[in-house]
Amino acid sequence: MVRIVLSSTNPAKVSELQQLLGSTMQVLCLSDFGVSGELNEDGDTLEENALQKARFGYAVSGSPCLADDSGLEVNALGGRPGVRSARYAGVDRNDQANMELLLAELDDADDRSARFRTVIAYVDHKAELLFEGSVEGRISTEARGTAGFGYDPVFIPEGGVLTFAEMTSSEKNTMSHRARAIALFLDHVGMLHL
Repeated sequence: MVRIVLSSTNPAKVSELQQLLGSTMQVLCLSDFGVSGELNEDGDTLEENALQKARFGYAVSGSPCLADDSGLEVNALGGRPGVRSARYAGVDRNDQANMELLLAELDDADDRSARFRTVIAYVDHKAELLFEGSVEGRISTEARGTAGFGYDPVFIPEGGVLTFAEMTSSEKNTMSHRARAIALFLDHVGMLHL
């Protein structure tokens, strides 16, 4: 079994990635290497943040490493919160506060269209690669559901009626931005000779 490190301390992301990768890869996280707390994300783009985290994870573990950065881009807000999605309501990374601020800013908005975008960086001793996935949708008028994390309770994918947080992880993984980026990564796995 191939071992890969997810450069994250978020157990929900680790679980989601393990489901997406299946049984062919064992996913470890930074806490398996004694790292705790939040990782630095001070880049101006999702790409910069993902690479920064993947490079850190590879340096700590010495194993092939994946890292992602995701952003919710809301059209009525000019693409905000975007790269600042995790810290939209403040530096504390509070999912509930982020959603409350977003819903308040969209209170009178007719256009609630948005997209979730993920950039996954892969780093090993031979390569640094980026894979992007996105999903179009809209922001609900209230938080619904208890599954998932981040903005999942307020994001409804295009053509659907359920938020990501109202779906099972299997349902979400058929269409999510992260699933689409991982699918592109898996297309390249053979070329990486993992």
